Formats: sequence, structure tokens, C-alpha cells
Amino acid sequence: MTSSLKSLIASGTKLWLDSIDPDLVAKNRQLGASGATSNPIIIADLIKTGRFDDDLDRLMREGHDNTEIAWRLTDHLVRQAQAVFLPVWQETHGNNGYVSFELDPLLEDPNANIPHSTRVAKYIELGKKWSAGHQNRMIKVPATPAGLDALEELAAAGITLNVTLIFSMRQYETAREAVWRGAQRRAAGLQQFKSVYSIFVSRLDVYTEKAVPQLSPAAQGMVGIVNAKQIWRANQAFWASKGTPLAQEMIFASTGTKKPEDAPWKYVEAFAGSDIETNPPATNDAVEKSGRTITRHVDEMPSQAVLDEIDRLVDIQKLEETLMDEGIKKFADPQKALLKLIEEKRAALAIR
Repeated sequence: MTSSLKSLIASGTKLWLDSIDPDLVAKNRQLGASGATSNPIIIADLIKTGRFDDDLDRLMREGHDNTEIAWRLTDHLVRQAQAVFLPVWQETHGNNGYVSFELDPLLEDPNANIPHSTRVAKYIELGKKWSAGHQNRMIKVPATPAGLDALEELAAAGITLNVTLIFSMRQYETAREAVWRGAQRRAAGLQQFKSVYSIFVSRLDVYTEKAVPQLSPAAQGMVGIVNAKQIWRANQAFWASKGTPLAQEMIFASTGTKKPEDAPWKYVEAFAGSDIETNPPATNDAVEKSGRTITRHVDEMPSQAVLDEIDRLVDIQKLEETLMDEGIKKFADPQKALLKLIEEKRAALAIR
């Protein structure tokens, strides 16, 4: 049977795993995955398995609080994944083989009322801290107002960036311009300059199902794909004239389907042929089991009639505002849940 994931990679896509589970990293590396990403949900899910109780017990006995334990365990797991993908980074001279490390989501907690300037300064501080000494670690910064305002200084400091939580062309362009300004200030030049921009896909289609039900069957469920492909085209055009030695790429994220009637390879196939896809493990498994041969589709668009309908009916500014409000909540809440889980583990481990 054809390896569908290997055909996806052969089409020109870099396949990254939306997990740093050591077992899944090893499994997906064998299938051709060449990078990975982390977030608090992934860390919490790993803790729930009980496989890391000994690590947690040791960290607790060392006297660390819950926040410090969360970051030490995250750092440990990201380092393990980095070691798996380091040969890719070396073979590609820094063009692939990265693992993304997400900065503290609680900086965006709506209930914390942290001043904007404080958030910006903290992103810069944490970006420098967690990137120090790493070759193939990307620092993941959200395209929030504070995150965007931190990008220039982070890029100027030589940090490899993954700008995440992008829903719109406006966010992408703001992020890209800030990163490029910073890149041009690098003391070491552009030789190792690498940046990626994570555009979320399926959440847009969940949004339009509810907010724009008048879309025709041909257009409904296509907004996420069209939006991401338009941003991909803009990214290709912008960097073509900059002459950077390494590719500055899009990450197609949120590629798992949300509707049972959608084929699990819907988004995977749509973006095949260029840049990076970070797929959930379940999506990779379903795609691999399908036996489909995946070919390049990233530069294909639906009919002009569908594009015109989407332009006419979908208010992108409202879409961005809504999804960012939801996204910030989804960004901060998992970190709170992770800290709560560690506290529960603290009580459980104390009596074992």
C-alpha cells in the first residue's frame, strides 16, 4: 500500500507533528515527519498518561512550584524531540528539523490585566531565555497585539520564530514586517535567519458554519483553505525578492477536520506541495491508513464564483476579531488547566 504521508512529503510538504510525545515523535519520524510543536494541552495529555510521574515526583521533591514544574517538564520534552530532529536540522543547514516551544500563554490571560508594555517586555525576556543555547528550537509567539510588538526585538536578537494564532492577512502582514525589520538588524546577518507563520485553518470553517450560514454548499467549508492559500501566495511573493538563504515559510495549522462528514485528509491534501503542515497525530494516522497518493494542490483555488462569494459574504475583520477572542481564551485556559493538573498530581504522588 502507498504511504500517504510519504507521498505528501514527496509533493514538497514538510510534515511536522502536533505533539512532542516521545513515542509519537519516534513513530512519526519513521513516517517522514521532520519537526514538531508543543503546547500546554499536549503537556497535560502526557501527564495524564502517568508516564512522567517519576519526573514530576522528582521535581516536586526538589521543591519546585507548579509553574516551575510545568516549564521544566516542557523544556525536557521539547529537548528530547529536538534531539530526534537535530539530524534533519543539520542536513538542511537549518531549513527544517525544528521543535516549537510556546511562550507563557498566561501573558494573554484576559483576567490578568497585564499592561501591554509589560506583556511585550515579558515576551522578549522569555523568548531570549528559552531559546538560549538551542540550535533547532523555534520560539512560538502569538499574533496578539503584545506578541506582534515583541517580534522585531526577538528577531533582531537572532531568535528563530514561529508566529502562531494567525487568522487573517492583516495579522500575517504585521508579523512578517516586524520579523523582517528585526532580521535586518541581526549582528550575525541573515545566514541563519528562519521564520515561520502559523495560519489556522479549520477554525475558520467552524466559524462560518455558525456566523455565515448563507454561504453556498460550494463555498461553505472552503473559507479556511482559501484564506490560508491567499496568505501563502503573499508569503511566497514577499520573500522571493529578499534573498534569504533559508526559506521563510507558512505553517498550515489546525488541519484536523471538525465535521464527521469531512474526509480526514481534506486540509492535508489542500495544502500539499509546499511549506509546512503541523498535523495532529490522529490526522496523520487517518491519512496514512487511507492509502491515498497525495500530490500538489497548494496553488489550486476554487472557482472565481466561489472566491467572489466568500469576498462578498465573509467579513474578515469580524472573523479575525471573533477567532482571536476565542483563540486567546483557548490560549490561556490550557495553561491554567495544566497547572491545576500538576497540583492534583502533587496530592496523588504524595500518598503513593
